[in-house]
Amino acid sequence: QVHVVESGGGLVQAGESLRLSCAVSGNMFNIAAVGWHRQAPAKQRELVALILANGATGYALDSVRGRFIISRDDAKNTVYLQMNRLKPEDTAVYYCAILRRGAAAYDHWGRGTQVTVSS
Repeated sequence: QVHVVESGGGLVQAGESLRLSCAVSGNMFNIAAVGWHRQAPAKQRELVALILANGATGYALDSVRGRFIISRDDAKNTVYLQMNRLKPEDTAVYYCAILRRGAAAYDHWGRGTQVTVSS
């Protein structure tokens, strides 16, 4: 089993920054990727960014490219999402999830952390 716990959310003003953390524990042998997702009120959950086991990164949303940075600290088993120049439309619950090798979808979701950006 793999467990993920998100932290770092909060209430900020537009233009400010936040860094989210995703602490991963358990059996990490079979992890293909760790992805940050978000779900805004009345909207579907969407993938924001991911980092592969080999360290390659990708950003799924044009709106965050250039503002958000995904990274990881292997010594701490933690994946980060640095969010800069935040906008009100970034307001959402942010979730971390694991994609296992051979799996069709992300599983082992965390409970999420709320990010609220005021204008």
